[in-house]
Amino acid sequence: MSASITNVWDKPGSVTVDAIPLGDGKFSTDGSALGSVFSCNPANPNAPGAQVVGPWVHGDTWNALEKVVVQGEVSWPTANFTVNTDTGQRVISTNNLPVDTATGNFPIAASDPAAAYDRNPNAISDALAFTFTLPMTPQDSSSPNCLGMGAIGVLLNGVVLFSAVDARGDDAVAHETQDVCQGHPEQRGAYHYHEIPTCLRDNATGASTVVGWSVDGYPIVVERDATGQLPNNGDLDECHGRTSPILLDGEIVEQYHYSATLEYPYTVGCFKAAATT
Repeated sequence: MSASITNVWDKPGSVTVDAIPLGDGKFSTDGSALGSVFSCNPANPNAPGAQVVGPWVHGDTWNALEKVVVQGEVSWPTANFTVNTDTGQRVISTNNLPVDTATGNFPIAASDPAAAYDRNPNAISDALAFTFTLPMTPQDSSSPNCLGMGAIGVLLNGVVLFSAVDARGDDAVAHETQDVCQGHPEQRGAYHYHEIPTCLRDNATGASTVVGWSVDGYPIVVERDATGQLPNNGDLDECHGRTSPILLDGEIVEQYHYSATLEYPYTVGCFKAAATT
């Protein structure tokens, strides 16, 4: 655990990977709420997505250990990701290919068992580029800000993060088919995650590990208590964050941040500060 950081949760271990509360419908375009996504976009029931509810969904929970995984482990040697703070801002540039983590084979082959639940027809594009210019010291808005359907952040393997909700208003992590690192491409070919994937989360074993940045400038952190447990929604605010000591840029500071959880909305529920791109 990180020196001088001790996290204590109200209900440690109350959410487990074999019984994660389902997030379907837990979003609003009217405002923020604990355990919900404040979305800028209304649900579109005709949007593409999973065509069948998977057998890993059990009523109001789902089992991550039972969920189908898109086949393949593809590496991307041309992945390029940089973070520069020389300008007094945090400038993050990426070609959105994962550094040191793998993807599955996309489009999903008809022979892949995952195709029975979500026939994602999109290929991963190697021709995209993202640059995020973020404030080093974000300023809170007077009220929370909504999340769009695109990138709400970027993780430290160079891959963009989307919100937990799909275009239909459902829990994207629970329903959409994803690969060994819980990623998949959208229609433009932008590979992305809807949560902090296990390939990053499982390697973040300290009390405070920054694993990415929201587009409002606040860090996204994997936090653990003394037993290694992540927080639950009840430990966080309506935007899925809190102010506490974290290890940031090599120093322990008291800082607002978003915190990764096993339960929906997984990373960011709303923006605490005004989003920038």
